[in-house]
Amino acid sequence: MRIEITLNIQEKINLPKSYNHILQGLIYKLLDPTLRKFLHNCGYQYEKRKFKLFTFSRLIGKFKDLNTSFQFISPVKFFISSPKDEILQSLAEGFLRKEKLFLADNEVFIESISVLPKPSFSKEVIIKMLSPITIYSTLKKSDGSKKTYYYSPFEDEFNKLIRENLKKKYQVSFREEIDGFDFNIEPYKVRPQDEKVILYKKPNSNPTVIKAWMGLYKLKGDPKIIELSYDTGLGSKNSLGFGCWEVKT
Repeated sequence: MRIEITLNIQEKINLPKSYNHILQGLIYKLLDPTLRKFLHNCGYQYEKRKFKLFTFSRLIGKFKDLNTSFQFISPVKFFISSPKDEILQSLAEGFLRKEKLFLADNEVFIESISVLPKPSFSKEVIIKMLSPITIYSTLKKSDGSKKTYYYSPFEDEFNKLIRENLKKKYQVSFREEIDGFDFNIEPYKVRPQDEKVILYKKPNSNPTVIKAWMGLYKLKGDPKIIELSYDTGLGSKNSLGFGCWEVKT
């Protein structure tokens, strides 16, 4: 399930180029307090992993690139997806309760909230990323310290790890095993400039550097699994604003 939120801005607003944490903060503030606490502290568990089971897009609309920031012009919109109806229902109610909201220090207003019809998924689909996709491994260096390695879409591990990640989301979402797990992702039209470096800012800590990719990709496999990737997002860090996609038309 996916909702579209359109925001009205009285004046132009400036946001840092890495604004994932700002949108994420807005989303969490609008959730029911009990659900917010559950997602933040527990989430939907698979063995030692915890999944939030939602994702969101970047802001979509007219903007100017001001080197260190983006200047957005009204209106702007973004999408939030989840296989859990209670998450999207809570968010929709949260948005409707607020006449005005804030993105960082910028006042914005709700213009509309819409539930989008779900696409019909086949065994092969071309997708366009609405927020960059990321997947990584934590490696141990020779001195014993740890290093995060982010994979590019042109490395074999990219498909393998995204597939493994989605399989865990499937088991968490449907509480069932699936034989074979028919799913693959490959780059369809991905350029060097589609690589994005995001500085994710946590409160009271140094920013985390996250490497991720925009572009077009080809998905092949079971339509039910492809549909789940639409709802949950592809790859890692979905609830931080990564891995949201739409069908390329």
